Amino acid sequence: MALDKDPESARPWIEVAKSTHPSLIDTRFLLSDLYNMVNVPTILWIDEQGRVVRPNDVAFGNNKFQEVTGIDADVHKAALRAWVKGEKSAFPEDKARSMQSLPTAEHEEARAEFALGRWLAAEGQLDAAEPHFVRAGELAPEDFNIRRGSMPMRNKDPMGPDFFKMAGDWAAAGNKYYLPLPE
Repeated sequence: MALDKDPESARPWIEVAKSTHPSLIDTRFLLSDLYNMVNVPTILWIDEQGRVVRPNDVAFGNNKFQEVTGIDADVHKAALRAWVKGEKSAFPEDKARSMQSLPTAEHEEARAEFALGRWLAAEGQLDAAEPHFVRAGELAPEDFNIRRGSMPMRNKDPMGPDFFKMAGDWAAAGNKYYLPLPE
């Protein structure tokens, strides 16, 4: 599922992937809210009973970004394939629950600010939306789905210089951009 301003923003990625399954676009960032996702790509495993058996994690479809992220896509893909085939179990329920990150009160407030900013931007009130996007980023600086997600609504390129400055400042302050689960 893509988190994007509108479906057309995700179309080029979908066309390149040539997927044979429906591609979903979450323009309201509800998935981030429901599962406390703060960055993309984020995966989680949900079993047939609807239980989260592997909480939010970082995984890539290939190793294109391995040099930058240090994350080997093949490790996750092998674990996922083994789980789907029944060759390996997911995390036990208590471990999966203990590894889930829950939003803080500040993070919930940040999501409310982001939602208000999104609504104002959709209504064409970009000047009124801006302070809400800024406040959301201040309340939850680790939430790149909020910080980066607001960029297209603010007429900023989410892969442009504003993003790279934001991510560089975050890293320079000693923070990690991706926090994968331990295997």
